[in-house]
Amino acid sequence: MTIEPLSSAMTYQAQNTQQARPVHKTAENTDVSTTVEQTVNFDPATAKIKEVDEKNGQGTETNNQGTPEQQTPTNEQIKKNLIGSGTNTTTVQLTESGNYPAEMEYGIPKGIPVLDDAMREQLVELSHVKDASLYMSRTQVDYIYYNSTVLSGGQLIGADSHYLGTCGYVMKRGRGFTESDYEKYRKVAVVDSVAADSLFGNENPVGKTIDIKGEPFIVVGVIEESTAFSPVINSVEDYYTYVYNDGSASGIVVIPDVDWNIVQQYDEPQNAKLLADSTDNMTSVGKAAQTLLNETVTNKDIKYRAANMNETAEESQQVSATTNKQLIWIASISLLVGGIGVMNIMLVSVTERTREIGLKKAIGARKNRILAQFLTEAAVLTSLGGIIGTITGIALAEVIGKISNVPIAISIPAVILAIAFSTIIGVVFGLLPAVKAANLDPIVALRHE
Repeated sequence: MTIEPLSSAMTYQAQNTQQARPVHKTAENTDVSTTVEQTVNFDPATAKIKEVDEKNGQGTETNNQGTPEQQTPTNEQIKKNLIGSGTNTTTVQLTESGNYPAEMEYGIPKGIPVLDDAMREQLVELSHVKDASLYMSRTQVDYIYYNSTVLSGGQLIGADSHYLGTCGYVMKRGRGFTESDYEKYRKVAVVDSVAADSLFGNENPVGKTIDIKGEPFIVVGVIEESTAFSPVINSVEDYYTYVYNDGSASGIVVIPDVDWNIVQQYDEPQNAKLLADSTDNMTSVGKAAQTLLNETVTNKDIKYRAANMNETAEESQQVSATTNKQLIWIASISLLVGGIGVMNIMLVSVTERTREIGLKKAIGARKNRILAQFLTEAAVLTSLGGIIGTITGIALAEVIGKISNVPIAISIPAVILAIAFSTIIGVVFGLLPAVKAANLDPIVALRHE
């Protein structure tokens, strides 16, 4: 395959970018006056992707407050979390023996060419492909700094101009990459919201200078995943499956691929991301791209491989179903023990209040009144316990989530159901003590010491 010169290989279609309006500003924390091009909107492809998502019904419908209008069953939600993340994006990457991602840190393997824009066009021409992007990446990097703050465990990506749109990112602040960024080899970067929080805290990242392997890069924008899809994480397994699927748990820093050899010192083969027209076609799109890219590879030990997200989703659903069953058994045992404890407390209460019960019966209180009194006490006791336990659990979850950077999803219907169930436990296990109190002989009760 003939490899085009770097300058010509990085020619991009003008229709994929908005006309930039130059605004001169001085980058903070640097002595160099830098021109940062601002754009009103990011990439028209992004808006198109969001429109497609809405038409295809991808993601969860939300109201004006951003709260889910409908809940999706856990297993189906896992499938949505894994497959496409709302943008129907599949990844085809170089893998070594055992289907492990190929390591590029220690040199480029032989027999794997650097892909050019002509190959990207061939990928776009595949059936059911709406867009495609070629990119390089490093995971678990520890050489991205802002002042003395390091982005530990983050991901560095060298991407073409189609990457942000293909992956369904939207601009939160600033701008995306422009055509001139690639033509002029500008050392600019875009960070996601996780990396922005890690590196800059409450500061506005736009215009700031970060250090990538000793090279200064100007942050021109902050990205986040499209809000058209909001994954519901119902278990620890859901979280780890979802997060580690995109490798962005610690944040992402994206730079133009023309600058990749500045920080890595050499060009290297790329991976590919493809935007399918629907979730159902993602597997076929991945396999077709895998076949096309492997035609360029002569190394028998390294091949392009598309992740079979359908299989991954099915396996995760099975794991989730098993985990849910285990949790149900654990919860049932806990409720049984708690219910027995409530029953013992109420029995002690009945014993200590025997004379009180006898006095009430002596002045005319009926059995059903005594019964209702003790059932109400048991229900109130367990309801308060359920409310206190729920509040404590939510507070601990929020604290743990902030410490471990794990997203927390609180289901209001689940909270209401938990409190209601605790009330029912109180009524069920408080029934025996209440019946015992209602059936006491008033004469015997009044004689009780």
